[in-house]
Parts: sequence; structure tokens; C-alpha cells
Amino acid sequence: MPGLLLSGHIMTDDNLQRTPLAGLMEELGGKMVPFAGYAMPVQFTPGIMAEHNWTRENCGLFDVSHMGQAYVCGRDNAATIAALEAIMPGNLAGLAPGEQRYSLLLNADGGILDDLMVTRSLNPADDGRIMLVVNAGFKTEDFAYIAANLPSGITLEQAPDKALIALQGPKAAAVMAPLCADAGAMVFMQARNTQIGGIDCHITRSGYTGEDGWEISVAGDRAEDLARLLLENEAVQSIGLGARDSLRLEVGLCLSGHDFDASRTPIEAGLAWAVPKVRRERADFPGAAKILQQLADGVPQKRVGIRPLGRAPAREGTHIHLGGEHVGEITSGGFGPTLGGPVAMGYVRADLSAPGTAIELMVRGKAHPAEVAKMPFVPQNYYRG
Repeated sequence: MPGLLLSGHIMTDDNLQRTPLAGLMEELGGKMVPFAGYAMPVQFTPGIMAEHNWTRENCGLFDVSHMGQAYVCGRDNAATIAALEAIMPGNLAGLAPGEQRYSLLLNADGGILDDLMVTRSLNPADDGRIMLVVNAGFKTEDFAYIAANLPSGITLEQAPDKALIALQGPKAAAVMAPLCADAGAMVFMQARNTQIGGIDCHITRSGYTGEDGWEISVAGDRAEDLARLLLENEAVQSIGLGARDSLRLEVGLCLSGHDFDASRTPIEAGLAWAVPKVRRERADFPGAAKILQQLADGVPQKRVGIRPLGRAPAREGTHIHLGGEHVGEITSGGFGPTLGGPVAMGYVRADLSAPGTAIELMVRGKAHPAEVAKMPFVPQNYYRG
């Protein structure tokens, strides 16, 4: 699958890290591949398409323990939030106890270093302690950047002893109901400390597939017990990173380092909503002048959804043409099993960004017809109450 080998170089089995669930993933038949410096399951015996469809129809369990978990800690919530808002454009001051928010790490020019999830604990005893989850391929750089930009008295505490399990799909709530009394009361982007089958966890009702579900942070030495417990339910199957990629693509979710990078601003990347009104008014985040100028005047290119009109998928790096002129490039692409055809996203000239605009995809030197399409390609099914 495109975008899976984020490490940027070939790694041998000897220098790959292993998550607390790697042994279980192998036992379940996972085909392990290098991903962000870890041995991770790209697929299981059913295969990527079957795993994708299972998640859309039932419930998939993903090992995502390679992600970076950490806490930013200060004397109180206001101080910690102020430190984070200095490097992110989100309205983190509006984050209520027990809420999670998507945000971005920005450089001085407004470029996106990475996207991440920011969570404030429901427990008053955790005041001043904000949880972060960053992408696996950039966690070393992200944590170094965050730590270097925190003021005196605010610290970054990494949590390498934590595993992370994603439980995703329309049957996730039914799977959780008998195991976790708290889970059913939550809606999308809420969080709490709880127990699942007697195992201490921190859960958020969120995920990367567009389906309802939870991301579950658990002590590494209890991760296998928890995963086996969840897998006892016949609705749950282990799912690999290949299906995770096709699932997120169908619902229009970005892959960091591919669908955006430090050369792209939130406005170009179609993430203007991650820069809310209150932060625009304050204009106190990195790259604010450039981002506000782009909001006012527009951008030369925009990230859009793309539907190839044939059966062949357009992979990352495919050039987009119109009338023989190069007008953009695919950043993610593949087959969408739910949709039954190829889907992609990429950047095109802003004047070509309207859904329905005809474009051409250059595959092996030949122009293939395609059109700009509205995202998400399939509905997002988050539970909002």
C-alpha cells in the first residue's frame, strides 16, 4: 500500500522495534513489514480488501502502539494550554475536561509539521496534564520540537510504556457495552479513564477509519490481555495497516508526510477548520500572518478528492494534467473497496478545485480521465449522540 513505509529507508528485522502486541499479531497471522521503524502487520490471512469490508460492516482491532503518546505537564491547565497554543492553531483553551481535539504542529512559516490529537483528562486531579498522540513516523521530531518550544515550568513526558489499540466499526459499541460501563455514554471526541474487563485504560471515542469506535491507551504489559479479551467477540477481527490506509482514504483523512508536509499550510491542505475563529482573531500561532493572508486572498493549490474514471488506481506521485499542462499531483491513492472503485486525493490549481472538474492522470505516460470529487468519498459514521 502506498504511504506505508514511512521510515524512508529499508530496515532489517534486527533493527526494527516491536510493539507489546507484535507477538500476538504474528500469532494471528499478521504479515509483518517495516513501518516507521517498527515491525507492524500490513495484513492478515483474509487480505486487505476483506479486512477493509469487515471493519466497515463489523468491528476491526488495530495495533497502533507505534504511535507517539506523551503528556505535556504544567502547574495548571491554563499554563499548559498556553504553552501548547503557542505552537498549535487550535482552540485548546476551549477544551473541556474529558474532551479531545484534532490540531496541528506548525513551523514559523505556517507549514504543517504533523497533525496530532490533544486530550484533556476528565479527572480534576490531572489539571495541567494534557495528553498528546502524534504520528509514528514523526514522533521523534515532534517530541523534540514540542520540548524545545515549551517555556520554563512546562515539561514533556513521553509514555513509551503505553500501548494503543484502535477498535473501529459499526459494532464497536456492542463489543464495548458488556466490558466497559462508561463507553456507551461517550460521544465522538470524548475521553475518560476507565476499565475494560477490569483492565485500567484511557479511552477516546475516535479513530482513523471514519467509523464509530475507540482508541484505547493501556499499559504495555496489559495490552495483550486486553486485545485477546476484545477478540473473544465474534464481531472483532484483527486488521492490518493496509486496510487502515484504504479506510482513511475513503473518508478523506490525511496521511501526514504525504497529504501534507512542512511545505503546505492548513489552508492549502483543506484543514482551515483546524484554525478556528478565536485563534484567527488572536493571530498568535506560528505562521499566522501567512495563513490569514491565504484565508483572505486564496492559495495557488488546494487538496481535493479525485475519482479516476477507469478501474486503474492512481498512486502517490501521479502527475495531474489538463490540456497537456501539469496542474497538480496525487498524494494518496488506491482502490476504495466500499466504493467499488479507485479513489485518490492530491493538490490541483485552485481554479480547478471545484467538484466535477475534468482532469487527466498521467499513468505510465498515458493520460487517463478523472474528475475532482467531493470528500469524503463514503460517509463518516462517528457517533455524535
